[in-house]
Amino acid sequence: MNCPLDKDTLKILNDSRIRRIVPTVRELMGKKAKLVIIAHQGRKGKWDYTSLEQHAERLSKNLNAPVKYVDDVMGDSAKKAIKALRPGEALMLGNVRGIDSESVEAGIEQHADSDLVRALAPFFDYYVCDAFGAAHRSQCSLVGFEARLPSASGRLMMKEIFALRAIFDEPRRPSVFILGGAKFGDISVMIEHVLGTDTADTVILTGLAGNAFLYARGVDIGEASLAILREELTPGNISAAVEVMNKYGQRILLPVDVAVERDGRRTCINIGDLPSAEPALDIGDESAEKFRKVILSSRTSFMSGPAGMIEKDDFAIGTHVLMKAMVDSKGQSVIGGGHTGGAADKFDLSDSFSYTSTGGGALESFLMGQPLPVVEALKYSRAKFSSE
Repeated sequence: MNCPLDKDTLKILNDSRIRRIVPTVRELMGKKAKLVIIAHQGRKGKWDYTSLEQHAERLSKNLNAPVKYVDDVMGDSAKKAIKALRPGEALMLGNVRGIDSESVEAGIEQHADSDLVRALAPFFDYYVCDAFGAAHRSQCSLVGFEARLPSASGRLMMKEIFALRAIFDEPRRPSVFILGGAKFGDISVMIEHVLGTDTADTVILTGLAGNAFLYARGVDIGEASLAILREELTPGNISAAVEVMNKYGQRILLPVDVAVERDGRRTCINIGDLPSAEPALDIGDESAEKFRKVILSSRTSFMSGPAGMIEKDDFAIGTHVLMKAMVDSKGQSVIGGGHTGGAADKFDLSDSFSYTSTGGGALESFLMGQPLPVVEALKYSRAKFSSE
């Protein structure tokens, strides 16, 4: 339920993550479960660390059913509220990130002995995890209960895993992955995984990742663009980018032009005419058209991260063109990660994709072929309790 907040008012800006868990909550309440919900928002010491009271209100509104709230996680107030629940009622506890043990990364058995799990597990018969967006984290609220209670994935978690497995395990051919957004450091690992396993036939690089790979290929992208990338342009990252480009050649497509803001207007510059005094804020129109044709011919398309600065309409054009091509291809289309879902909302395309993932870091781990601690904990629970 970690939602984007307004920095001035701390009010929820987008409650899509709350809306996505409604089917699970509604189903459990309909089965007359006494349902207690734990979740987090932000981190201690960060500006977006807040109470979950408004989250409970949003969930209640989307459910059209009351969700009680207590601003306590495992103290006397929380325990009293849990004991007072009647069948079919739901209660949300306070921000679980307020507990020190929640910031510790540890294994299943260690977290099973954490203060949170020891305090709450005795009250419950089952643990259900619907937090795919946090499935890459090995924290006590996410992997500790599975060792003490029979556990299951929620409906959203199940949909996420099935959708991603369809993309990764049995993609329809040709399959194209569009990787963009603001992060560059892990992109080479992602490319190696999806091309090395033949999950994707082609990878299209956009956003800062595209700019970084152009630089690694020897293109002078200009000081303004370099300044944005400086922290991640380490020798190791550059070397990894060069290595995957040499290994996979034409299966990795880079922009042929970029869009900058010049005299207040979107201006496209061919790669051969760089450097530019202005930073590249989007792929150029020629790149967008080139990539559009590749996507239109695909039967599987996946996008993680926008192609440009979608906050500015003139530099949301590349992302819009690529997303529209994914929808128009009539193939299997999945988006997720970073601000990709927000871009789809901006273009009113959210409902047009085969699936929209709630995952950020979890999706990145999936892209790199890494196991997800929460999924592993659920498997552990099944093995443990099915034999008892």
